[in-house]
Amino acid sequence: MGTTTLLTFAEFERLPAQPGKDELLDGELFHLPPAFHAHMLFVHRIYALLARIVDGPAPERQRVFMETGYKIGHKTWLIPDVSVTQPEQAIGDYLEGAPAIAVEVISECNTARQIERKRRIYLSSGALEVWVFYPEEQSAWVFSREASENFSDEFRSRVLPDLRIDLRKLFE
Repeated sequence: MGTTTLLTFAEFERLPAQPGKDELLDGELFHLPPAFHAHMLFVHRIYALLARIVDGPAPERQRVFMETGYKIGHKTWLIPDVSVTQPEQAIGDYLEGAPAIAVEVISECNTARQIERKRRIYLSSGALEVWVFYPEEQSAWVFSREASENFSDEFRSRVLPDLRIDLRKLFE
């Protein structure tokens, strides 16, 4: 079994920039290669759907972001594919704490262990829901602290009760 070197957030900040996406999960560095075009098109569709119903002009309103990092504690930096901020999201140099909704779109480089760890971190740090989309299976899961639900036709959220997404159209 190999040894994992754990990083502090300060050490993580000093890493050289490289193509792809770096995340820090409880001090463990994960590097993901650049996303394929099809992945980013799907992410953009979700972002556009959420931006139409969430984004507003008032600064205290929630915001929708795509590929934006969140500093969670002293050992974690996560970049959900799409996110919806908390109504009063703490902001320092970075968005602090978990988003209200974190959206992950599964691709070949994601492992089940990594997604499960991220889901637990988001929810234990205050996220209301974590959405995980599986384009190959054309399905999605919504996780909250209380429950989980799988969707293959119409996607719904308890946090955004007016949201209805026809997954067949989304996955086209």
